[in-house]
Order: sequence, then C-alpha cells, then structure tokens
Amino acid sequence: MAKRKKTVISLAKGKKQKECASHLSDPDHQNEIFRISKQMVKEKQDITRSNYLKGASGKVVVDKKGIKDSWKEYMEKLMNEENEWDHRILATVKEGPADCIRIDEVAATLKKMKRHKACQG
Repeated sequence: MAKRKKTVISLAKGKKQKECASHLSDPDHQNEIFRISKQMVKEKQDITRSNYLKGASGKVVVDKKGIKDSWKEYMEKLMNEENEWDHRILATVKEGPADCIRIDEVAATLKKMKRHKACQG
C-alpha cells in the first residue's frame, strides 16, 4: 500500500515537472524562470541576521536602528561591569622584561617559510 502511494506521488510530481518545463519554454512564461531561481536561492540561504530583538526594557524591537542600539547598549553593559571570580586559578606573575626576540631566530624562521605561506613553527 505504501509503495503504491509513493509511486502515485512520484508520477504526479513527474507530470507536474513536465508541465512546468513546457510552460517555461513558452515566451509568455519566460519570467517564471527568474522567479523560480530567485525562490530557490532564497530557500537555500542561511538566516544570518534577526529581524527582531528584545531590548533591555523587555520590549520587542523590530527596526534596524533600534536593534543596533540595543546591541550597543548590551555590549557596553557587558564590557563595563565588574565580574567576580573565586581566585582558584593561580598564576605566577612574571617580573622583569619580556623575552626578547633575537635576530637569528627571525632569520631562521624566515628561511623555513615557503613563499606565500605562513610559518608553522
């Protein structure tokens, strides 16, 4: 039964595709090609931005300037607040000047580099 349903569906799809293809070759339906291709491209695109955002006040913001301002306000708050930490991570403080990079080290690294490639080590 399920196999028969699949067969009927695939035959109907094939019939519809042939019908659409015959319409596309007709000069009156030439713009359909562009409409269909635009639709296919749009469907395959990833969503890269949001059209709305909940602001700090709790209201939904939908205009571009409002979204930009909400992000700016959020990032300023995030970067300017003091974060607490529990001091469990111990690190030694390095005193004195930082290690100097010697000219011979730079020359040796440059010799290892291939043209137009970054050095791996």
